This record gives sequence, structure tokens and C-alpha cells, in this order.
Amino acid sequence: MNAEQKLKGQSALVTGANSGIGEAVAIAMGNAGANVVVNYVTHPEDADAVVKKIQDSGAKAIAIKADVSKEDEIQSMFQQMYAEFGTIDILVNNAGIQKDSPLESMSLEFWNWVINVNLTGQFLCSREAVKEFLKRGIIPERSCAAGKIICMSSVHQVIPWAGHVNYAASKGGIEMLMKSMAQELAPKKIRVNAIGPGAIKTPINRAAWETPEAAQKLLTLIPYQRIGDPEDIGKVAVWLASDDSDYLVGTTIFADGGMLLYPGFSTNG
Repeated sequence: MNAEQKLKGQSALVTGANSGIGEAVAIAMGNAGANVVVNYVTHPEDADAVVKKIQDSGAKAIAIKADVSKEDEIQSMFQQMYAEFGTIDILVNNAGIQKDSPLESMSLEFWNWVINVNLTGQFLCSREAVKEFLKRGIIPERSCAAGKIICMSSVHQVIPWAGHVNYAASKGGIEMLMKSMAQELAPKKIRVNAIGPGAIKTPINRAAWETPEAAQKLLTLIPYQRIGDPEDIGKVAVWLASDDSDYLVGTTIFADGGMLLYPGFSTNG
């Protein structure tokens, strides 16, 4: 099967897909032949623009509004997806937010908001997808697996991040959620893995890369001396969703230009 059509005939749901990494993943899935649901919670015009890009590549796509921290909205989104595409083969749990604050002044609202979207949202979406995977089973002409779940994590599931305890805690939680789901679901031929992006040029961290000064500072943390593009993550996601990675289960792929190599220690600290 050629690279462009690795996911032909499959249906993918990408949460938080109207900008940044989610947008790139959704477009990459469409380019690989999948039908795509572009989930969003704000800025419907951006979601519609992503849908059009996917449709222009020859794939089918629809936009569905749902807050991933709300159980009823998630269940409604899955029903809308099934009405349109019949089933789900691939779930990319990408939706995530940051609400930063020093620990001593972080509000319970900010803590709950980030945990509810970043962690509980992945649980809720995964649970709904798994129900369908188990009900439908394997369709060999589409995939070796009954379903694939990709959890979008971060290098901050490993690297502590002062001033961002809610975000870092949510990403650490995603690692163990992903591994525990993978352990439980692998015997049922459902593959669960994660991607841990490093510094990627997205709207959520624009201040960290937009100016030459900020970019230079950021590059001191990246041995490969390049800030990532969302498309870098899209390529990894398509591979993880395809049968090319069929033996990969319960693993996080860190796409970070070497950030986890702790470059501050490259000259003996």
C-alpha cells in the first residue's frame, strides 16, 4: 500500500483539530485516505477550513463541536460520527489546554480545567471508541487491529515544569492512562500508544518561538537545532495509526528534536 493511502477506508476522530498539532494530524490522516472528524470547541470557522483542506485532498471530513471534558457532548459527537461514517477505526486524543500559574496562586478552577480537558477528556473519548471497537471487531481488509488510539502527551510527562503543575500532572497522567489502557486492550487487538511532542510551532506556545530571541533561547533545549512543525507530528500519527506499526503497543514516541537528551548536560553540566 502506498504511503498516501495507508489509512484508506478507515475513519478517524481527531479532537482539538481546528488548529496546531490537531489540525496537522487531521490533514495527514485525510491525506492517508481516512475519513476524518475534525473536533473543535471554539472557532468553528477554523474547523471548517480544516475540513475543506481534507476534502480538497479527496477524503471525506466533517466538523463536530464538543467539549471533551463533557460526557454528554462526547457521546453525542460519537453518535454523529457513526451517522456520517458508520464507525470509528482511529481515535487521536489531541485536545489540550494550558492555564499557567505559580503553584501558590494557582486556582482550583485552573487546576480542574486543565485536568478535565487534558486527562479526563482522553478517558471519556477512549471509553466511547473502545465500545465501538469491541462491538465491531477486526475488519482485516481495513486493519490488523480492531482499533487504534493515539494519546497526545508531551515531553512534560517526563520533564518537570515549574509554573505549569496542572499541565505537567495531566501529561504524567496521560502516560499511565495510555499504558494501562494498552495493557487491558491489547489482548482484544486494540492498540493504544502515545506521541510526546517537544517544542512545536503552535498557537498555544507562540511566545516561545515567534521572535528570533525567543527562538534562540528555545533552541538551547533542542540538540537537533530545529523547532518542530505540526506536520512532524502528523507524520508520526499516521504511522502509529497504520498497520506499519502493528507491533507497537503501550509506547510513547517522543518527537522532540532530542529535548529529552537533557542538552544542559552536554558539557558535563
